[in-house]
Amino acid sequence: MFRDISAQAVGAGLLAAVVGFASSFAVILAGLTAVGASPAEAASGLMALSLAMGLPAILFSAWLKQPISIAWSTPGGALLASSAALDGGFAEAVGAFVISGLLIIAAGLFRPFGRAVQRIPGPLANAMLAGVLFGLCLAPVRAIAEQPLAGILIVLAWIAVARINRLFAVPAAVLVTAVLIVTQTEVSADDLGPVMATPMPIAPQFTLEALGLALPLFLVTMASQNIPGIAVLNANGYRPAPGPLFTGTGLFTLAAAPFGAHAVNLAAITAALCAGPDAHPDPARRYWAGIMSGVFYVLLAFTAGWATAFIGAAPPVLIEAVAGLALLGAFAGAVVGAVEKPEGREAAVITFIVTASGLAFFGISGAFWGLLAGGAVWALDRWRKA
Repeated sequence: MFRDISAQAVGAGLLAAVVGFASSFAVILAGLTAVGASPAEAASGLMALSLAMGLPAILFSAWLKQPISIAWSTPGGALLASSAALDGGFAEAVGAFVISGLLIIAAGLFRPFGRAVQRIPGPLANAMLAGVLFGLCLAPVRAIAEQPLAGILIVLAWIAVARINRLFAVPAAVLVTAVLIVTQTEVSADDLGPVMATPMPIAPQFTLEALGLALPLFLVTMASQNIPGIAVLNANGYRPAPGPLFTGTGLFTLAAAPFGAHAVNLAAITAALCAGPDAHPDPARRYWAGIMSGVFYVLLAFTAGWATAFIGAAPPVLIEAVAGLALLGAFAGAVVGAVEKPEGREAAVITFIVTASGLAFFGISGAFWGLLAGGAVWALDRWRKA
């Protein structure tokens, strides 16, 4: 096993972890905060997520001898960011995280359930994701309106670096934001507190509102992360059985949820870094890239305290701007996937509008109702054509 390790694989694993963490941790913190997490609870959640990404990446990659990359659910974080705080506070959100983890486990253990999720029409799943992301993707515009100089500098950094290497565009925007925080706010090392966050167990509360958040969280995690993650592995010549991977990520989600973590899943974008030829010319030796990405995620877990405190010192609109820039690519892909084919386009548009409205009925989020409304129109169209 250790004969297969290489500098290329270590470098690919490091790049995957750093890009995965730096490009979307602002989204995750914004999401956890939106559903009621205190700064200490958000830091605990960020640390738990990093550990829940790193450990299964190490275990699965070593066991299967395939580069299995794990990520937190960025679309899930965006869903949380677009949601209102629940009546029961963060404990109720943690209940939703637990339910979502159980559903992911069920999707891995019971093939009919997993197949049912995979049968959700692609245009509707993409439209729901686009609706979830829409509000955050407007944040860079709001940032420029509210803080013109800072907002423009962040966006320009993102544009300039994206022209060279898109992978580093969001980390560059994060770096510019960090410089702005240091120069425009009075942040000292003492203000940042300890580097490592303190794990904070939170007793989950199970309510109808929690279920209403858990269902769309489960669906966006499966449709936008787990299923594409399998596709990326297949495209690079790896054919792992999906069931055990879904079950494993569900178990780690379940274990991390009581500490404030919302969901982990198979990586999609960073999976290509570990599974592609840049990790090693020999596909049989690329699994070390997956192992090393896990190792670096575990190390990054111990910076969660500083990351959360640093973000907390920034004006919220700037953090939302970075989060919005991080999600523009996903939003564009979701919009294209939703309306690319004429068939079902009207149902997809209805799904998008209802989801993006942010309206919640009976405590259940708009993402669920958007999928339900679009699904009803989709089914009616099928019935008319039958």
